[in-house]
Amino acid sequence: NFLQQLLPTMLVPLFTVLGLCLALCQTAHSAGHYSSGSPVPIYVNKVGPYYNPHETYHYYELPVCRPDTIVHKSMSLGELLDGDRMAVSMFNVKFSLPATNTLLCSKTLTESDLARLRSAVEDLYYFEFVVDDIPVRGFLGHLEEAGLVPHTHRVYLWTHLDFKFYYKNDRIVYASVATSGKVDLDEITPASPALRFTYSVSWVPSAVSFEDRAQLIRDTSFFPKSLEIHWLSVINSLVLVALLIAFVSVILCRILRRDFARYNLDDEGPVGSTAAEAASLDEDNLGWKSVHADVFRPPGHKCFYSAVVGVGAQFLSIVTGLLGMALLGLFNVHNHGSMNSACVLLYALTSGVAGFVSCRLFRQLGGERWVRMGSHVLITSALFAVPLFLVWAVVNSVVWAYGTTQALPWSTVLLLLSLWLLVGFPLTIVGGSFGKRVPAGLDAPCRTRNIAREIPPLPCYKSWPVHCLISGFLSFSAVSVELYYVYATVWGRQHYSLYGILTLVYVILLFVTACVSVTTTYFQLSAEDYRWWWRSLFSGGSASLFVLAYSVYYYFWRASMSGAVQAVQFFGYSLLLCYVFFLSLGAVSFAASFRFVRYIYANIKMD
Repeated sequence: NFLQQLLPTMLVPLFTVLGLCLALCQTAHSAGHYSSGSPVPIYVNKVGPYYNPHETYHYYELPVCRPDTIVHKSMSLGELLDGDRMAVSMFNVKFSLPATNTLLCSKTLTESDLARLRSAVEDLYYFEFVVDDIPVRGFLGHLEEAGLVPHTHRVYLWTHLDFKFYYKNDRIVYASVATSGKVDLDEITPASPALRFTYSVSWVPSAVSFEDRAQLIRDTSFFPKSLEIHWLSVINSLVLVALLIAFVSVILCRILRRDFARYNLDDEGPVGSTAAEAASLDEDNLGWKSVHADVFRPPGHKCFYSAVVGVGAQFLSIVTGLLGMALLGLFNVHNHGSMNSACVLLYALTSGVAGFVSCRLFRQLGGERWVRMGSHVLITSALFAVPLFLVWAVVNSVVWAYGTTQALPWSTVLLLLSLWLLVGFPLTIVGGSFGKRVPAGLDAPCRTRNIAREIPPLPCYKSWPVHCLISGFLSFSAVSVELYYVYATVWGRQHYSLYGILTLVYVILLFVTACVSVTTTYFQLSAEDYRWWWRSLFSGGSASLFVLAYSVYYYFWRASMSGAVQAVQFFGYSLLLCYVFFLSLGAVSFAASFRFVRYIYANIKMD
């Protein structure tokens, strides 16, 4: 009754905020049709060290030519999350009209301005402009170092920009910029004459259509070219999953058939059996059949357990949705921040999946009263949102203190908070209300007795840490090579477009995790240890430990990142990524183990 009274009051703000987010998530495209002589707006965006992709600053924070009044361009939610802060520039560009050595401004540099520019050039700062939704990038200056003794160190600043626009009919299909006009900053003083900053514009007809310009942008990017298909990674993963599936389907299934044949014999044994054979049958009753009265005993902390499974199912839905959208070509090169927007919206819209799965499982494990169900919904909703907020608070505080564009404006923060409070959380309640309607109990094929069975001592190689490490390593090995390319895209300068290969590896990862979980669960039950619930969760989730170890390895030995800003962002969001790995693969591992346990105990005779 309380839920029925609460939901109608939430519908209006829910759909209002959802509609607002859908509008903001749409990229504000400025690409259009031009006539001869019509203005072509060029927006300045950001600058930053080349090897620190997520350490970016606003272009006008440098001592460069800037208008008296800075006018910012309206941007989508994804662009804001990506650190874009576009503003109107002083370039006066007309469609199809060339220009030569046009004066942008004359600027006298102070001592602090010179020091700022020297530091920027020495840190290999690049700039990014945006014209007609096309990113245009170049280096701010040039650093020359030569000789050991004597050592020469010269810092040069580019003062001339040469824009080249490629067009077809009345549409711009590509744009680039070249730098020249080298000025030695060591020879410039505050008393020197004002520096002249100039630019030129040329227009080149192109045979590339406007619809095909995304491929041209990828092929001629300022950053390294797109990653090619890495067949070694794919073949390695395919061989691994083939071997694991063969192991489970052939070896394990043959063992199960033998177990079924033994366990389904009558207690008296076959007619005419000897005493030795009867003793052998008694020994056969040991193993996983002996724990049939305890194997479906609900796990400890079942509220938290079901919440972990529910949130893991939610992230599986998010990843599947993102890959599906990528395969449909929705994440184009010139569609800034589209994947960020999709992640935010999918997280909000799939909250109902987390609520439904977690409450359904909690109900099956014995959760009865709605008061407990209500607290369970709160735990489910906060299970990822709270760690996300804590990591974001630390990261955002650091980047805000350094003044980078990665710090989110308060308006964006309030929008994201409203999206979670008015869309994500209500959908979690709705999903939970449907999940709690399932009948109570697991409908197990065998009864659970009141007194738990004593678990025999196990050798160290059958302990849960060993099983988890082996399971995590096998799951991680299925994606280890592909993980490098993902990291090189997120934390490097590569552009990943092989979404078909990524989808294939994602499916392989799910199969490997399920097969390994089934195998370790069988070995555990055969050792007469019925506490498989939490172990199955950690069996798949332990791959996150290897992802974390790989993150440390990548930062110190594979990447060229440096500085406090980049380090805080990298390790903060890497911890969140590992947490997502734990939740998602833990849910897959539990689902596979649960179905396996139900299957084997439904196929033997019980007393």
